[in-house]
Amino acid sequence: MKRADVGLGCIIATLWGLNFIAIELGIEGVPPLMLVSIRFFVVVFPAIFFLKRPPVEWKWLIALALTLNVFQFAFLFVGMKLGMPAGMASLVHQSQAFFTLVFAVFIIGERFRWFHLTGLMIAAAGIALIGSQQGGTMTALGFWVTLAASASWGIGNVLMRRATFGVPRFSMLSLVVWSYGISLLPMTALSLAIEGLPAWQTAFNNFSYTAVGSVIYLSYFSSLGGYGLWGLLLSRYPANIVSPFALLIPIVGMTGAALILGETFSLLQIVGAALIMAGLALNVFGGRLKRNNLGDPLVLPIKPAS
Repeated sequence: MKRADVGLGCIIATLWGLNFIAIELGIEGVPPLMLVSIRFFVVVFPAIFFLKRPPVEWKWLIALALTLNVFQFAFLFVGMKLGMPAGMASLVHQSQAFFTLVFAVFIIGERFRWFHLTGLMIAAAGIALIGSQQGGTMTALGFWVTLAASASWGIGNVLMRRATFGVPRFSMLSLVVWSYGISLLPMTALSLAIEGLPAWQTAFNNFSYTAVGSVIYLSYFSSLGGYGLWGLLLSRYPANIVSPFALLIPIVGMTGAALILGETFSLLQIVGAALIMAGLALNVFGGRLKRNNLGDPLVLPIKPAS
C-alpha cells in the first residue's frame, strides 16, 4: 500500500473515531433519535440528486437501511444517551465484527476458523469485563443498548454480503446516501413517536452551535467524507488490506474522549479494552498466520439456516 493511502486509512479511522465524541456532544442538547433523523436529512439532500441508485434490489436496499441505519444508529445514539460513554462506545461497538461472524454462520452458512473462534472468546471476555464495570459514567442499560446497536450492524453486514453477491462494483457513497434516504422517514416517525413533537420544538428553539457542529461533523465528515474515502481505498486494494485500519477507530475514540471530554477509564476497563483489541486483531490477522505452525483451520459443524 502506498504511503499516501496509508495516511488516508488513518484519516478515515480518525474521522470515525471522533464520530463518537460528536455524538456525545450532539445528544447533550438534541434528542438522540431526532439527531439521527437530522443527520440522515443533511446527508441525503442534495447528494441523492447527484448519485445514481446502487444496483441493489429494492428489498435488500430497504433491509440494509433498516439494519445498518435505523436500528444501528437508534440503538447507538440512545445507548450513549442512557449512559454509555463515548470512549467505551467506540470500543464496544466494534464487537460488530463478531456479531457479523456469528450471524454469517447461521444465516449464510459461513464457517468458523480457529482464529475466529479464539478471537471471539478473547473479545467476549473483554466485553464481559467492561460490562461488569457498571456505575460511574457507564450504566448497564447504556452498555446493553450499545451492544444491540453492534448486533444490528452485524446483521446488516451479513445482509450486505447477500445483497451485493454478483452485483457489479458500485460507489459505496451512493449506497450510504440512498439507504439514508430510505431510512429518513421511519427514523423521523420513530423519533416523533418516542420523543414527541414538543421535544423537537424545544430542541429547534434551543439549537446551539455545538449541536450544529455535531450535525455537520456526523453528516459531512463521518458519513460522506468517511465512507467516500473508504470506498476509494476499497477501489484500490482488497478488503483484507483495508479492513485493519478499522482497528484504529477505538484507539482514536478512547483517546479523543479522554482529551476532549475528560473521560477516565478504570484499570479493569483498560484490561477489557486490551482483550477486545486483541480479539479483533486476531480476527483480522489470524488468517495470515502460517498453517504449518498452528495447525489446520477449525471448522464448526453448524448447519446454515434454511
